[in-house]
Amino acid sequence: MVVAGNTPTASFLTKIGKMQSAGCRLCRITRETRGESTDGLANETHGHINSAGCEGMATTVTAAHHSIWRHLYNSMHAAQKPKSKLKFVTLDKESNMSTLWRREEFLRICSKEELAEKAQDIEVTITVKKSQEARYNLDQESFFVNRFWGRRPDGVAINEALQIVDLSLNLNGRQTGTRGS
Repeated sequence: MVVAGNTPTASFLTKIGKMQSAGCRLCRITRETRGESTDGLANETHGHINSAGCEGMATTVTAAHHSIWRHLYNSMHAAQKPKSKLKFVTLDKESNMSTLWRREEFLRICSKEELAEKAQDIEVTITVKKSQEARYNLDQESFFVNRFWGRRPDGVAINEALQIVDLSLNLNGRQTGTRGS
């Protein structure tokens, strides 16, 4: 059904005249439970309800993501060959970029200032979420760098170069994949 594009989501059912609104029913229920407005609901598509962007599925999707990620990360670590120089530095927990860059092995890769400069160039291309608008409007100059330092990649491994692994899906359901610097 997903491949054929006819999953019975509100978006599809509206398209074929079986529903009045394409708004996400799970988001609507969640907002009503919290006593919030149901204006501006995202369209209920297959991609939306399988993402953390769906208010009704965010907790479940995030828990599944973390469970799969931990299994994958631990499996990569367990399969590591004895002579490998790859060091998994976030096996026990996620750390934000600011915390990671306090470690000596990260500072040897590049300085915090150098990374902040490169991060700024990338961060300005990423849309500011509604939940971040107040912080953005308060201090636009430092918002993007601060947002970067607060990022928590799923896993980090160091070899000759840093590899930051963030196995996640963006709101369009596309895999964001692996980033290296």
